[in-house]
Amino acid sequence: MRFQHTNRPGFLLGFIDFFTAGLFFLVYMQLGLQDELDEILGRRTQRYWLAYLLGIPTLFVYTLVWMGRIAEELKGKAQELGIEGKLTSFRHMFDWNVFGLLLMGPAVATERFFDTLNKVERELNRRSGN
Repeated sequence: MRFQHTNRPGFLLGFIDFFTAGLFFLVYMQLGLQDELDEILGRRTQRYWLAYLLGIPTLFVYTLVWMGRIAEELKGKAQELGIEGKLTSFRHMFDWNVFGLLLMGPAVATERFFDTLNKVERELNRRSGN
């Protein structure tokens, strides 16, 4: 699979998602991001819309844990590919979304998530010769 979107502006996406209470990612995931994550991680991940719905009665703790798990798996894939530098992780996602909530922490966490995703997709494109 050739990955087309390898320069996503993570902070901007996180900023938009923060102010739409996660509704933005409900749409964004359906526009292909969920399929890309499945391809990279080598399995069908739980759909974000379901994680979002299950997050409502848990004050979005379920959604945060879901995103943190995906972040940790993405970090593992990046390390497997030999990508170095700052990478997303469960802890980074969780800490910025909880403790940095009033400081635009979710946008910071999303920036690192998409930075890692972009690096992984570029490396996979490079390895496939695209």
